[in-house]
Amino acid sequence: MISYYAAEGTVGNPAANIGIFALFVAVTMVVVIRASRNTSTAADYFTGGRGFSGPQNGIAIAGDYLSAASFLGIAGAIAVYGYDGFLYSIGFLVAWLVALLLVAEMLRNTGKFTMADVLSFRLKQGPVRTAAALSTLTVSLFYLLAQMAGAGGLVALLLDIQSRAGQSLVIAVVGILMIVYVLVGGMKGTTWVQIIKAVLLIAGAGLMTVLVFSKFGFNLSEILGAAQSKVSEATTTGVASRDVLAPGAQYGGSEMSKLNFLSLGLALVLGTAGLPHVLMRFYTVPTAKEARRSVVWAIALIGAFYLFTLVLGYGAAAIVGPDKILGAAGGQNSAAPLLAFELGGVLLLGIISAVAFATILAVVAGLTITASASFAHDIYAGVIKRGKVDEFKQVRVSRITAVVIGLLAIGLGILANGQNIAFLVALAFAVAAAANLPTILFSLFWKRFNTTGALYSMYGGLISTIVLIVFSPAVSGSSTSMLKTMDFAWFPLSNPGIVSIPLAFALGVIGTFVGGDSEDPAKAAEMEVRSLTGVGAEKAVVH
Repeated sequence: MISYYAAEGTVGNPAANIGIFALFVAVTMVVVIRASRNTSTAADYFTGGRGFSGPQNGIAIAGDYLSAASFLGIAGAIAVYGYDGFLYSIGFLVAWLVALLLVAEMLRNTGKFTMADVLSFRLKQGPVRTAAALSTLTVSLFYLLAQMAGAGGLVALLLDIQSRAGQSLVIAVVGILMIVYVLVGGMKGTTWVQIIKAVLLIAGAGLMTVLVFSKFGFNLSEILGAAQSKVSEATTTGVASRDVLAPGAQYGGSEMSKLNFLSLGLALVLGTAGLPHVLMRFYTVPTAKEARRSVVWAIALIGAFYLFTLVLGYGAAAIVGPDKILGAAGGQNSAAPLLAFELGGVLLLGIISAVAFATILAVVAGLTITASASFAHDIYAGVIKRGKVDEFKQVRVSRITAVVIGLLAIGLGILANGQNIAFLVALAFAVAAAANLPTILFSLFWKRFNTTGALYSMYGGLISTIVLIVFSPAVSGSSTSMLKTMDFAWFPLSNPGIVSIPLAFALGVIGTFVGGDSEDPAKAAEMEVRSLTGVGAEKAVVH
């Protein structure tokens, strides 16, 4: 079996991988086309007609959230770093408690289509919708960029495409399929793609978990012991000395390293409740109760999945070994595919490969419809046309925007192929946590909060996050940076969350007191009643 990937840096049978992936695309395309038959209004296109149940939406949220980075990246991090890698799983999961307790129900009660509906409910429509839409587009684009670049990085391992031109072609194919899903199916079609993908991903990870357990007599201690033994035998520089059962392998080297992890954790935990493509899912259910149910379902499924990653990560360390993982074309990201090949040969590898690509495809489709809906509903309808536009034109503008965003994501993904994509994901979470979450919470819970405070918080969080990332080690100044040959990193942390998130909260408070602009008390009272009780949640948002 080892010979399949020792010589060429790839694993399994590329034809089988492509065949299984093509089958997934064919099935989901049929589903999308069927869903499109009932897409006639803006509510149908943007929110699926609010016709999804809590469990259905919960599965779709899990599909949105569990990206290829979650499946491949976390399993690889645990395989190489052990305990420190599993901290990513904990951070991603705990983040959902913030979304459940503070955001889900109130957001569903107050909004209509997008996050900007909530933020502009009692504030000045034009400037707030513009700021919210810019933040949404920024988060979505960086998330898209990371997924598209990830698609290019995976093909070297899974499809045996070594040339940059070939990988660029794969990125373009993923982008075109994404555009087709969004144009044809809208939110209904995209949601069903997410549901199918989530079921396949969780089932595949669950199957691999059972197979790993079966190799070690269903004893977790045996898996952990074998993983530590394999790491001790490793010859890769810096790996053999690690204790993968104790903290510190990745983030324990210095006080700055620990602070960097704290900053990353803060961005992950608070960023989820501000991710626009996740927030938009709360509008696809008919009631706030179903919104709560969907988050509970999402927590259960995502929690189970991240427990699977613990077994898969340590299982990959024990069965494959860190030397082969780090020596493969995908580096850490190759841990799960290599483990699948060892456990089930070409067939299981083909299935896991298809699931990995399906994961990328589904996530980018969800991001694209969120970004296009935000532009069409918030910028075009809310700001440019001041609400005087029919639903047909909103949907048409959204579809045009989806094509533009898709083509932009393809181009940027090709440029970023082979680069360090970790900072792109971190940037998306950090921007969401700094630019979106403070304004959402202030709008929902602070009566005095005003337009100036919202603009200070959103633009301050957005600009500070991007500036600190640009001048951080994630971009330049180290061997793992995006620009390895340059050094303009004066900010010491790879993730700016520990600075930009408190700054955004502070700017919201300062702007509120500095601005002095008072909002309509009646609108503030209406928002409070509506967010807490759901009364009037079905009526249209006034522009």
